[in-house]
Amino acid sequence: MDSVEVTKQLKAIADNTRFNILTLLLQHNYCVRALSKKLNLSESAISQHLKVLKEAGLLTGEKKGYYMHYDVNRELLHKLSAKIKELAAIEREVCKPEKAGCDSAGQKKCHVQRSDE
Repeated sequence: MDSVEVTKQLKAIADNTRFNILTLLLQHNYCVRALSKKLNLSESAISQHLKVLKEAGLLTGEKKGYYMHYDVNRELLHKLSAKIKELAAIEREVCKPEKAGCDSAGQKKCHVQRSDE
């Protein structure tokens, strides 16, 4: 997963309505009409949100009769979760002003400080 994909997926999830759609679809697969009723939004609004989630790779669709039923791409969601865990595990380096290209004033007080100091 490259950073562009991760950013696109996180942006898709960051919207409250799309987050709620994703949560519902993790519990059960639904069509646009059912999601519309559950979230009290128009079908066209739901469709637009589903489009964003699909373009981010977070949803799959399966045609059942007249309706398209949507489900979450759980494998991708697990990969995204792992990427976030990787980010959280990154340790901040000890500041070495001479290596950061700081001028003499910057070397006196390093601009990068550990959050736990």
